[in-house]
Amino acid sequence: MFGVGPFIAATVTGEAGAVSRFAGRDNFASYNGTAPVEVSSGRRKVCRLSLRGNRRLNHAAHMTAVTRVRYPHSQGRAYYDKKIAEGKTAKEALRALNRQVSDAFYKHLKADAARAKGPGGQAGNDSPASAAGSHPKTPALRPGHSRTKTDPTPRRPQRNNRTSQAPLDTKRSRSERLAAARRSPVEVRRSA
Repeated sequence: MFGVGPFIAATVTGEAGAVSRFAGRDNFASYNGTAPVEVSSGRRKVCRLSLRGNRRLNHAAHMTAVTRVRYPHSQGRAYYDKKIAEGKTAKEALRALNRQVSDAFYKHLKADAARAKGPGGQAGNDSPASAAGSHPKTPALRPGHSRTKTDPTPRRPQRNNRTSQAPLDTKRSRSERLAAARRSPVEVRRSA
């Protein structure tokens, strides 16, 4: 799409979220603030800029429209010139181009959603893992920063006292401890 670079594409994709939330292009335009707001009085019919909607999406649409107007060979410039020829002011023509850009965003988001049908965003991927290879039970970050529930680590089984060694005595010298280790377990218990 002319006038859309990687930053604007990422902004539109991230801010719009799932395009299935919107019933149509009019709802999407209302969400991003490019739908016209009528402020008519009497015989005077005027539409003004909407101050509602997602401002980041609105900014992305505006930057795309300005880029299209800047290049004389683009379809956006032809549309802008057509609106000027119809008698609209420069701001009204840019507002109309913003709405056209919003409709193009919606069309491309719908096409992308139709292409990516798998759970990981890849067509034909039937695994529960996403395209990045993560798994829902494995946290992406440290366990303290994740909301996923992980299985608690299993505790080591308790050893039987008869098979375990005597507790380490740090008050004795190394030679006394080695001599005690050479004795049988019964003798160790008696001397302790």
